[in-house]
Amino acid sequence: MKSFIATILLALLFVLALIFGSRNEQVVTISYFVAQGEYRLPIVLAVVFLAGFLVSWIIAFYYILRLKFSLKSARKKIMALTASQQEQDA
Repeated sequence: MKSFIATILLALLFVLALIFGSRNEQVVTISYFVAQGEYRLPIVLAVVFLAGFLVSWIIAFYYILRLKFSLKSARKKIMALTASQQEQDA
């Protein structure tokens, strides 16, 4: 539920950025290391926001998977310990 609310909030922020960008039809110059380009402001805002969103989701997904794997191995160790404890008690 918490992640759903966070996703909705981020989607609303993205829409807000698009609305802000659509009101500003200015052309901005972006300089690369070897080149330079001129783009409209709404396009730049949308691309930068989506890139940040995707990078944060990839990082979060990595940490979530790592925690799930460590939890799975911890549960296996607990099951093995409880099984050996029950054998010793019997």
